[in-house]
Amino acid sequence: MSQELRGKVVADVIKNNLRNEIEEFKSKGIAPTIAVVRVGENPSDISYEKAIVKVAGSIGMETKLVQLPEETTTEQLEKEIITLNEDTKVHGILMFRPLPKHIDQEKMRDIISADKDVDAMNPINLEKIFEGDPSGLEPATPRAAVEMIKGHGFELKGKDVVVINRSMVVGKPLAMMLLQDNATVTICHSKTEDLKAHTKRADIVVTALGRPATIDASYFNEDSIVIDVGVGMTEDGKLSGDVDYDAVNGKVKAITPVPGGVGSITTSILLSQVMKACKKMNS
Repeated sequence: MSQELRGKVVADVIKNNLRNEIEEFKSKGIAPTIAVVRVGENPSDISYEKAIVKVAGSIGMETKLVQLPEETTTEQLEKEIITLNEDTKVHGILMFRPLPKHIDQEKMRDIISADKDVDAMNPINLEKIFEGDPSGLEPATPRAAVEMIKGHGFELKGKDVVVINRSMVVGKPLAMMLLQDNATVTICHSKTEDLKAHTKRADIVVTALGRPATIDASYFNEDSIVIDVGVGMTEDGKLSGDVDYDAVNGKVKAITPVPGGVGSITTSILLSQVMKACKKMNS
């Protein structure tokens, strides 16, 4: 069988470190706090919101929920974000995306304070990632993928890594993070010709296509390390990543399950960004 790379192992280490840091800050009268902004009643947003509250509570971090109706205007949301930007008791802001279509998302990403932008919406934080500047805040999912690899003891330096995603949310920032760890990175996507030729030669494959159970064992070699960031429902209603786990497990060196893999680290990574912002605000 392949080595199963479960996220809980990595998340527990991150949470334990955060718990100690939060206790230290609280002893100084500072309560690290994340504000979660949700517009509408998207079920996945509500589910993630509950997860954030639960994990934050388990490590002693405070949460401030800003729950707005679907019909909220750009101007009304802007006012809410500016209020959070100016609130010195709030150290990190997460605004769920995508926003309702009638809201100007581009405007929102520019308004959210780069110093509190824990999901790296603001172009300033994205620019820092591309410049290799560690002072900025990072998006949780790409960082979770990197920590999954490193947290299980796998080396990135000099390794051939294929990333199947070219979005600014996952693929591009992830590629920059991997380069910072001296990996050799190839970005592939849905239009890549002969995708298998790229993935079969890679040491590590990170996939975030969003096409459940469509990648089988023919895409890998027996030494492949497979990091599945995709998540969705198969035709028979089963939750799955991009990789057909049952078909690939046992034919590669290591693989992440879905659920239980990268996704289970993202909340802890998000909260670590809040602590990073809190430290910077109180340095």
